[in-house]
Amino acid sequence: MKKRALITGITGQDGSYLAEFLLSQGYEVIGMVRRTSTVNFERITHIQPHVTLVTGDLLDEVSLINMLREHRPTEVYNLAAQSFVQTSWPQPVFTGETTALGVTRMLDAVRLVDPDIRFYQASSSEMFGKVVEVPQKETTPFYPRSPYGVAKVYGHWITVNYRESYNMFACSGILFNHESPRRGLEFVTRKISHGVARIKLGLDQELRLGNLDAQRDWGFAGDYVEAMWLMLQQDHPDDYVIATGETHSVREFCELAFGHVGLNYQEYVVQDERFMRPAEVDLLIGDPSKAHTSLGWQPKTSFPTLVQMMVDADLQLLKEQNR
Repeated sequence: MKKRALITGITGQDGSYLAEFLLSQGYEVIGMVRRTSTVNFERITHIQPHVTLVTGDLLDEVSLINMLREHRPTEVYNLAAQSFVQTSWPQPVFTGETTALGVTRMLDAVRLVDPDIRFYQASSSEMFGKVVEVPQKETTPFYPRSPYGVAKVYGHWITVNYRESYNMFACSGILFNHESPRRGLEFVTRKISHGVARIKLGLDQELRLGNLDAQRDWGFAGDYVEAMWLMLQQDHPDDYVIATGETHSVREFCELAFGHVGLNYQEYVVQDERFMRPAEVDLLIGDPSKAHTSLGWQPKTSFPTLVQMMVDADLQLLKEQNR
């Protein structure tokens, strides 16, 4: 029988790459979207004829129950959330409702409809926040530094709780920062690649950024979605850190991005207090050895390749938009 997967957040960066990957594995893919007048299907336009889109909302458990009953997936990938850290400060309650309690609603819907459904929860390296050890692994204590990070910690532990209390196949992937040309413009990596392309094409003269010394473990989203799938193919549910094991600063990202088009970032980047976080996360670097050993997963895309891919994609996009 054909495997059927439900992806919440299918219109997002990760959802679009995961949908592509699952289709390539022969899955029937169902994507949950909220009923809103501003849904953006841009990231999945090329695969839209091959997926079934259904309406549901993480704020409404009844809609989730009805959706599961109607479509009977064998796997659920819960990627939907208020996923921008900066927005979680002015919108902490909404972030908690979707990113924390939304996980409980989905888990509970799975428990009620079919507890044999395999469940994936998108956890985040932001849960480590003010890190207590370097690198961070599955056993590292959490110390979140934003409402988003706090909400993700709740989502992570409620997944563990349902797994242990109801014997459900529920996994969390603790994904470190993963980027791509499909990243939203509000994220610093895409802000840089898009800004570089605009400056190179003469559309802008400067790029305003926050903390250039913040360090992250950056990988390619297309590599990371394969790890999500691998987690649900194991004999037993568990949680895994998915990362490259390398760390790079925002400054280094700028240097590579501007250098790729023959420019010096120091001539264009301006630090702006408005983009500083109230509480910064200084050094995130993951230890993916458990994923390497247990899942056989390895990142395929290097950091310089990722940066160049994003800059090239934005140059192409802007050229098409400004013909």
